[in-house]
Amino acid sequence: MPQLRLALNQIDSTVGDLAANAEAIVHWTRHAAEQGAHVVAFPEMMLTGYPVEDLALRSSFVEASRAALRALAVRLDEEGFGELPVVVGYLDRSEKAQPRYGQPAGAPQNAGAVLHRGAVVLTFAKHHLPNYGVFDEFRYFVPGDTMPVVRVHGVDIALAICEDLWQDGGRVPAARSAGAGLLVSINASPYEREKDDTRLELVRKRAQEAGCTTAYLAMIGGQDELVFDGDSIVVDKDGEVVARAPQFAEGCVVLDLDLPAASAEPASGGAAHGRVVDDGLRIDRVVLSEEPLPAYELEVSGGYADRLEDDEEVYSALVVGLRAYVAKNGFRSVLIGLSGGIDSALVAAIACDAVGAQNVYGVAMPSKYSSDHSKGDAAELARRTGLNFRTIPIEPMFDAYMGSLALTGLAEENLQARLRGTMLMALSNQEGQIVLAPGNKSELAVGYSTLYGDAVGAYGPIKDLYKTSVFRLARWRNRAAEERGQTPPIPENSISKPPSAELRPGQVDTDSLPDYDVLDRILELYVDRDQGKDAIVAAGFDAELVARTLRMVDTAEYKRRQYPPGTKISAKGFGKDRRLPITNRWRESPHQGG
Repeated sequence: MPQLRLALNQIDSTVGDLAANAEAIVHWTRHAAEQGAHVVAFPEMMLTGYPVEDLALRSSFVEASRAALRALAVRLDEEGFGELPVVVGYLDRSEKAQPRYGQPAGAPQNAGAVLHRGAVVLTFAKHHLPNYGVFDEFRYFVPGDTMPVVRVHGVDIALAICEDLWQDGGRVPAARSAGAGLLVSINASPYEREKDDTRLELVRKRAQEAGCTTAYLAMIGGQDELVFDGDSIVVDKDGEVVARAPQFAEGCVVLDLDLPAASAEPASGGAAHGRVVDDGLRIDRVVLSEEPLPAYELEVSGGYADRLEDDEEVYSALVVGLRAYVAKNGFRSVLIGLSGGIDSALVAAIACDAVGAQNVYGVAMPSKYSSDHSKGDAAELARRTGLNFRTIPIEPMFDAYMGSLALTGLAEENLQARLRGTMLMALSNQEGQIVLAPGNKSELAVGYSTLYGDAVGAYGPIKDLYKTSVFRLARWRNRAAEERGQTPPIPENSISKPPSAELRPGQVDTDSLPDYDVLDRILELYVDRDQGKDAIVAAGFDAELVARTLRMVDTAEYKRRQYPPGTKISAKGFGKDRRLPITNRWRESPHQGG
């Protein structure tokens, strides 16, 4: 059987930075060539970054992507890699689409290309366009209608892009009809909890359907609220794993493959060049090299990286997401209000792991209601992590406001939070750090946050983490430190004491909210699974408690719209995943508005 050494570059890119992304492609192609690769692949939209969102509708950006692709082909040839086929994702446009209503202007395409000998020898566009969750690809792209097949050293390699594997039909059965010996899918599939298990079963199934070895190349890194976890996978035609890359780690997977020789005649079913096969796809076949490589000893296996346990996986996603947001937006340091509570403590630990403790600045802003143990816990966190720390009391500012406004009740409580928010933003403006908001998903769901107070910031690292998960991850992070012989970063008292905003004497969160264990289970059913009141009550929850919780969620939509972005780790985070009207009288109760 013919042999090929395949290089899958599981790497990061930055949206809009075409020059840096092209440089990364050249760098990793050089690395693959040094490893003796015969085919090199890069992730979906690697050249432009992903997702480009409305940049896809800007003709200037589309043309810049097309020009950068051509220049990249020439550059690779000039660098001495012209004989090495390189598969890369980029932004293109359809040459034949006619302007019409319901189609994105300019007919942009989420595309891939094969570069060889200084030229773009084959282009193709994603066939299945996702239109769910965070994906709006029907808004941005027109679908591809070809089944691209490139012959390299006597092996036919079929090509696909991400959703082409996630959806039934299309390029997977078309790869079988085309007689492909290898199917390579380039992807930018965002991370979600437990998605690695789903991904593995998907690739196994598609390999069996395609009837050939299947390589699923994934992206690593972060873009705004999305984080990409890598976990590239190669399986054989029977669904057995050949190689699996690490999660949340950049690198190149190189492996030798025994593959079936391309047929001298087109495969049965009318799979010659230009013929139409499954889902109306037209075979687009390019031959780069017919002769198989001289037989060689298969030496490179690609390896199988151990999977992360669930809590480590989620924590790693939060670290990668924050690190990418800070670095890609040109910042070096972050600022956190440290209350001594669990949320700010976990955010501080994540920040120290993401950007280094020397680049994390914490400020305690006690009021007259702040307990001694909370002030001590904030200082202890700073001591344990080594972050920069200072204390600035807000009582003089609070007294000045109260002397002018004489506020009471909730207005008085929120004033304290807003003074802290104002102070954080003032320090950010003065010193250049970006502020991290410490709110968790439970609080955001029920509106237990103060606009222009604890909701200020550029990024919310635990925005998609329920409170019960906050406690679990804090315990995991401390345990992981102990296992490595390090100082646990989070004071035990921050984990064990009852959560409190400390805005009035003796206040605890359960004064206003149900126990978080109960609350989070209700929220998961309502927010994540879109179940209604009756279904949630039927699951065993008190009807009055459910009704009150759902009312809090529904009336807090305006607050969530004004909260900063944060790393998405669930199937339905607040943001693009869940889009509800702010002005909305529908209520999940027997008495609807009106």
